[in-house]
Amino acid sequence: MLKKQQKHLKRRKRVRAKISGTNSVPRFSIFRSNKNIYAQLIDDKNGKTLVAANDKEIKSKISAVDGKVQNAKSQLKTSTSAKATANKQNLKEGKKENKKEIIKTKKIAMAYEVGKLIAEMAIKKNIKKVVFDRGGYKYHGRIKAVAGGAREGGLIF
Repeated sequence: MLKKQQKHLKRRKRVRAKISGTNSVPRFSIFRSNKNIYAQLIDDKNGKTLVAANDKEIKSKISAVDGKVQNAKSQLKTSTSAKATANKQNLKEGKKENKKEIIKTKKIAMAYEVGKLIAEMAIKKNIKKVVFDRGGYKYHGRIKAVAGGAREGGLIF
């Protein structure tokens, strides 16, 4: 195995040794491939998957999300010069701008939608609290987007 894969497996084992899911508080597991992202709510005591979702299920929604992404990118390009002058004025006045403007790529937008979808499915089964298992992946990018979507959908980590 490559060194990168060994590090991933080591992180994965370390995370799994510390967390476990039950029927009332399942484990929210994420698998990320190069093309797709998968999420599951797992009851480890009974060895059953309670809820599962992936980005293949939301392909129909992607066209709408892709339109939002394109709109966000075009708005950012047009408003860059206006923001630069506003930032200079704020710095002169001693104000700081909140930099939480995020431009999503298509994969991150899909991951966010998967998080919202799994949260919706979990709430239908009366599951509100979960234990988050990032699967040995670093908490950024698509993993963070799935978590954010699930939180917005109503899951509590």
